[in-house]
Amino acid sequence: MGCKRCAKRASTSSISGRGWRPRTVGLASDTARRLSPPLVLAPFWCSRPGSTYAGRRAHTYDVRGPALRSRASCGGEAHRKRNSLRRGAYVEGRDYESRAQPSCTGLYGSEGILPARRTLRPQGKGRWQQLWETPTLLWEAPRLGLDTAQGLELLTLLGTVLALGALLLHSLRHPLIYLLLWAAYLSVCQVGQVFLYFQWDSLLLETGFLAVLVAPLRPPPNQKQAPQGGLTEALPHEDLPFWLVRWLLFRLMFASGVVKLTSRCPAWWGLTALTYHYETQCLPTPAAWLAHHLPVWLHKLSVVATFLIEIAVPLLFFAPIRRLRLTAFYAQALLQVLIIITGNYNFFNLLTLVLTTTLLDDHHLSAEPGLRHHKKMPTSWSKALLAKLSLLFELAVYGLLAYGTMYYFGLEVDWKQHAIHSKTTFTFYQFSQWLKMVTLPTVWLGAASLAWELLIALWRWIHVQGWLQKFFAGVQLSILGTATVALFLISLVPYSYVEPGTHGRLWIGAHRLFGTVEHLQLANSYGLFRRMTGLGGRPEVVLEGSYDGHHWTEIEFMYKPGNVSRPPPVLVPHQPRLDWQMWFAALGPHTHSPWFTNLVLRLLQGKEPVIRLVQNHISRYPFHKQPPTYIRAQRYKYWFSQPGERSQWWRRQFVEEFFPPVSLGDPTLQTLLRQFGLQDKSPARARSPSSALAQTLNWVRMQLSPLEPPILLWGLLGAVVAVRVVQTLLAPWSFQPLPLARKEKHHPTPKKDSGVASKQDAPAPKSNSSDSQSPRWKK
Repeated sequence: MGCKRCAKRASTSSISGRGWRPRTVGLASDTARRLSPPLVLAPFWCSRPGSTYAGRRAHTYDVRGPALRSRASCGGEAHRKRNSLRRGAYVEGRDYESRAQPSCTGLYGSEGILPARRTLRPQGKGRWQQLWETPTLLWEAPRLGLDTAQGLELLTLLGTVLALGALLLHSLRHPLIYLLLWAAYLSVCQVGQVFLYFQWDSLLLETGFLAVLVAPLRPPPNQKQAPQGGLTEALPHEDLPFWLVRWLLFRLMFASGVVKLTSRCPAWWGLTALTYHYETQCLPTPAAWLAHHLPVWLHKLSVVATFLIEIAVPLLFFAPIRRLRLTAFYAQALLQVLIIITGNYNFFNLLTLVLTTTLLDDHHLSAEPGLRHHKKMPTSWSKALLAKLSLLFELAVYGLLAYGTMYYFGLEVDWKQHAIHSKTTFTFYQFSQWLKMVTLPTVWLGAASLAWELLIALWRWIHVQGWLQKFFAGVQLSILGTATVALFLISLVPYSYVEPGTHGRLWIGAHRLFGTVEHLQLANSYGLFRRMTGLGGRPEVVLEGSYDGHHWTEIEFMYKPGNVSRPPPVLVPHQPRLDWQMWFAALGPHTHSPWFTNLVLRLLQGKEPVIRLVQNHISRYPFHKQPPTYIRAQRYKYWFSQPGERSQWWRRQFVEEFFPPVSLGDPTLQTLLRQFGLQDKSPARARSPSSALAQTLNWVRMQLSPLEPPILLWGLLGAVVAVRVVQTLLAPWSFQPLPLARKEKHHPTPKKDSGVASKQDAPAPKSNSSDSQSPRWKK
């Protein structure tokens, strides 16, 4: 799952290259830096293994006094949504940054598998031109006396500190911090080469940039000092970034469902994909073994549910009825949680769950009792009629989804066998025609939804009081509105890759705009699990070492399947990049994975940073005392064991030799290194090994190296949770106005209320007293 390398071949072979341009990485083999937008995940490439719309928005503006303000608007929902997105993005960024620092040397060091300095070679261009064409802060590493690998370590360390600090301190939740985190991650991706060719890397970059727009320029005041009942007022433009996040979620899910059928994969069309998926995915969990042995009819029904959730349900993201959006949220959350339970896909599904929070409203994101329980207010006959029509429309949508699912997948209940049988009742041609008919209207749906958001923002700006406030609100609305429209246009190009006809009919200006900023990865194409791999058993590469060339010892990795008696691990949110690429390598010959030759070389040389990628505890590495004289690789096929087999999780069968036996100085090894351009003869960049910064980075690396990445990640997360719990316990009670509101509720004073209302209508300064706050808390 997730490699960008095969995305172009798998998804856009019939599309002109107008929307993308490959970039090289500096290897002699001219391997593309990014061969395509990440539309599909390479392991599955080929045949191998709120209330109403108004109530959802919690914004209050002074128009003509409190009597004309929306009952449901309280100014807090945007703040709560923003906090959810910000914390989620910080957590995901911290997950990568904290685990990348110890592995940088093994992957990208001068003696690593793919030295990062190969990718950054000055070509005599100006400083800013060089930075624009290859946007990475690592160009500045030599100015600090560091080489590229040490610069990577510094970036990951600073990213970890910033992310952890922002999780704990409100003052650090600022757009500038998000911009720094995004720039740091983009810098790493520019030199990450094959180990960062995953869709979730692109998704995190795109989400991180949107987080810059979501974060407020100034932190909200404390609740006790905030106006409008303790909650802050929202600015007119605040819903626009949230809409972009929702559009990103739609593109992610809709394309993921569509590509499964456009791939013509027989497993997806036969609804049998999940009978292979749990066993053949890169790093399964122990729960995947249990899921694999579920009845076949349940697997097929799960595939039907997957198509429903990924293709039909995303259209409800833009529904005007609150319950439809909540239904879409729970459907997406269920899918992501099940994937987390049965597979180790690092932070990807967690990040997707963060994106789904844009479908919620204040009643779900708030812990305030006053917002969790609201009474039914008397309404006029027109509002009652509208509510009934909304309910009828909602029921019609549910009925249409149910009927469509039963009709197109031929659902039949077998009472004798206690099963539900299913099959696809449409052809590839019919689906292609449907996709041509639907893709362009979804673009217009997004454009209409964005236009509505812009009109609402403009209406709110018109009713902002005070010329100075109105001026600054107008400036922010102009900037955010322009940025939102531009990002929407940019995203249409990668989104349209799912249907070539729509891609060719897009406005040429959108293509040009996308081509200008494509290297910044502001918008990407997605598509998960395009094709099932390992239909005849999951291929697995097993490395073996020997001192004499006759007696071979297996080199077992920490996480990928090897020993048939070892249970699958649980690694979320960690991603062992080398273990994932070993899974990719097993799908074809070793010549399709040039980095594998360099891995063999480093193991023959006994390089400790690379050995720690295989076994974090050096004592568990079978050749920790002396490097092996010979190394070879064998290809096996693995299957989950049957329920009756004890003390075994896997069964395996030898297939063929994957990599021939080689030793240092072997002509075969030297030929492969020259062929792939891995014999780097260029001198290392000048640096000061005795500098304080280099010594500090080396000390941090030595302290973190003995720790296994999952333990490190969960340790950091536990520390953050503990600090947050202490902060909550020590914080003052934040709902002090509530008792006064309840007291006033039991002792109404209508005359006094009318007087207060008349005073509030006047342009007097706002009061923070409990008397003026209590009526709004009741709302």
